[in-house]
Amino acid sequence: MKKHDLVYLTEDASHDAAIEVINEEAFGPGRFARAAARIREQGTHDLSLSFVCADDGETIASVRMTPVLAGTVKGHLLGPLAVRPSHKNRGIGRELVRIAVDAARRSGSEAVILVGDPPYYQPLGFEKVAYAALNFPGPVDPQRILVAPMAADVHARLIGDIGWRDVSDHRASQAILPVARIKL
Repeated sequence: MKKHDLVYLTEDASHDAAIEVINEEAFGPGRFARAAARIREQGTHDLSLSFVCADDGETIASVRMTPVLAGTVKGHLLGPLAVRPSHKNRGIGRELVRIAVDAARRSGSEAVILVGDPPYYQPLGFEKVAYAALNFPGPVDPQRILVAPMAADVHARLIGDIGWRDVSDHRASQAILPVARIKL
């Protein structure tokens, strides 16, 4: 059995092509019609809070974080999160979520919001948002809107529209740094 030397890195522009392939494999062409994709179309994701996992130099997974204003909460939208089929069920996605949420917390984000499967994300610290509290720019199942709150009053302020938030003036770009190295 081959040992895998996984490295988690901050995303940079050189990862774009591989990430596109990974997301195509995971979600297909319908990914562009999703409500979360409508938010990501409004502006760029935050490279300093987006991460990839590489195995022997090949990018095999990614998670992106997009700055959002959700009601009055200045947070980040997590996603897409995708892992190549050859590397699924090894904890790589969970580790990427953990790294991204920790980075968002350190950056001063008030919350990380996503649209996803509660059984997968709730053990990672995500909670359901009040039913129909957030208005996405497209249809979304309100039961799948989750938040990892980082401030005591986040749930009370997650009411209203959610959309892209410009943070370009607030944080300089970050160098690509290895986040973690794990041998499997």
